[in-house]
Amino acid sequence: MKPHDIIKRPIALTEKASRLREQNKVVFEVSREANKVEIRDAVETLFSVKVTDVNTLIQRGKMKRMGRGLAKRRNWKKAIVTLRPGDDIQFFDESKE
Repeated sequence: MKPHDIIKRPIALTEKASRLREQNKVVFEVSREANKVEIRDAVETLFSVKVTDVNTLIQRGKMKRMGRGLAKRRNWKKAIVTLRPGDDIQFFDESKE
């Protein structure tokens, strides 16, 4: 798998993700088939940073209303990546104008 196939999107706009940013951790949605070593290599390749730790979990899909019936959203994999002190990944331009 290529790094762009492993890392699907950053999760940066949640309360937990913003709290983890203070601890030098970044949250990503990743491919369900990717393991921790592949996630580490993909983040280091795409963002030119050094990763010290990777934690993964499977987020279970929620039951949602679809018309009159119920449907289940898909399960997806989340990775919490700890970066080396001094490294940072900026998803948004945080400079003040």
